[in-house]
Amino acid sequence: MTRVLYPGSFDPVHNGHIEIITTASELFDEVVVAAMRNPQKGGGSFSLDEREEMIQESVGHLGNVSITMFSSLVVDLAKELEADFIIKGLRAVSDFENELQMAQMNNAVSGVHTLFIPSASKSSFLASKFIREIAKLGGDVSSMVPEAVNRRIKERFG
Repeated sequence: MTRVLYPGSFDPVHNGHIEIITTASELFDEVVVAAMRNPQKGGGSFSLDEREEMIQESVGHLGNVSITMFSSLVVDLAKELEADFIIKGLRAVSDFENELQMAQMNNAVSGVHTLFIPSASKSSFLASKFIREIAKLGGDVSSMVPEAVNRRIKERFG
């Protein structure tokens, strides 16, 4: 049985994330989605509990996907969960440059390998920070996020 860990801030989870989760659920026996508060990305628009609920509502139909929250190193969580691999989605070459360095560092300190899953071109432009910015300014993000997430965004930002 192959278990993979998909870590991220998911603030909020969007269709690009859902694509990666769905693809991983088709490729691997078990996918653990782990949301964290990323200090490099500020305080966040949604609490970890809200993110967990939005992810669950968006991928709950996938029977081999579970969700957890964490505040430790990704590699520590991977070892705790006995994950075979960490997976990361790639949108563009710039993502690869950043993620490759992190993957090499994670492997050096833990021995856990990272696998990259490229996003389809239809969702390669999506980024949570842009979705938050558009929503805060009253824009429509309904085509970029699952319905459960869009509902919460409307509640939060009007």
